[in-house]
Amino acid sequence: MNVDVALDAPVYLLKGDDEVLLHEAARSLVHQLVGDGDRNLMVDELDAARYERDGDVQIGPLVDAAQTPPFLTDRRVVVGWHVGTFSTTDAVAPLVAYLADPLPTTALVLVWERSPKPGSRLGRIPAKLSDAIKQAGGVVVETAAATGRARDGWIDDQLSSAGLRLDATARNLLSATIGEDAGLLVGVLPTLVAVYGEGARLGADDIEPYLPREGGVKPFELTDAIDAGDLGLAVDRLHRLMAGGGWHPLQVMASLTNHYLRMLTLDGARVGDEKAAAALLGMKGSTYPAKKALTQARRLGSEVLADFARLLAAADVDLRGAKAWPPELVVEVLVARLASRTNQRVGGGSRPRAGARR
Repeated sequence: MNVDVALDAPVYLLKGDDEVLLHEAARSLVHQLVGDGDRNLMVDELDAARYERDGDVQIGPLVDAAQTPPFLTDRRVVVGWHVGTFSTTDAVAPLVAYLADPLPTTALVLVWERSPKPGSRLGRIPAKLSDAIKQAGGVVVETAAATGRARDGWIDDQLSSAGLRLDATARNLLSATIGEDAGLLVGVLPTLVAVYGEGARLGADDIEPYLPREGGVKPFELTDAIDAGDLGLAVDRLHRLMAGGGWHPLQVMASLTNHYLRMLTLDGARVGDEKAAAALLGMKGSTYPAKKALTQARRLGSEVLADFARLLAAADVDLRGAKAWPPELVVEVLVARLASRTNQRVGGGSRPRAGARR
């Protein structure tokens, strides 16, 4: 997804309802701003974790980074992820003050998205910040899902990057299923690659079992709920995925295994950002799944990830007949344990919802 804007502005504000497209736009913009330069020297990225100071969340670290002169380069690119955390006039006051006289050697990229912490919400952009960006000669990029031919081209690019080849019937089925939800494609493609491998030629019958059906939910809604430590929501999403979405417990197991295998691969690896993480994982196209995996791996830590690997292995054996439980119960207990342990580690979960089996 190319972002066609001037590359000499002091500040860029990216916003949009679709997180996948938003991250793709940010990635593309940073790539263009760096150009032939050394990314390791030029780019400084800050996220929700770096905004924390003395138990509080402040925009100061982002402003400090923007005010830092470049070292061994002519320009710095400072990327502020999760800037939607600061949705009040007081919270953005230091940034507004900086934009009154921005450092000419800094290109500041602001990604208006919510914090990944459970319970976080995305507030509205304060009027004073919008005015300051405009007066500084900044650029506002509104991302939106492509439509018509542009949307078809985007889907084809994602399929190509994932190394998948679909026949016309499968391609049409995929397009009709995802509709206008670009994020759904990012959730489906890793599953198809995990099942069939890169370079596979697939027909409609091959991909149909892995697409959500009417009344179901998206596969990443389940893993997002687990990653948030929300036990009740995770069990609810599992039930809807299997009942409304028609997923078999073995498909759920494959999706969860792939989800945590990424984190285990990144755990302890020397990767500093989502681009390096995506390269290590062998991902092509969007780096957003790699960013999510890297963030969650760091939140959970090696000990918890090792426990999760043991839980996944035990559930896999149980699904193959080691325990006389219905397959649906095996994966439900697995999901409950993963979400509960995540809640213990990172907090922010909930109690089981009524009707959820223990």
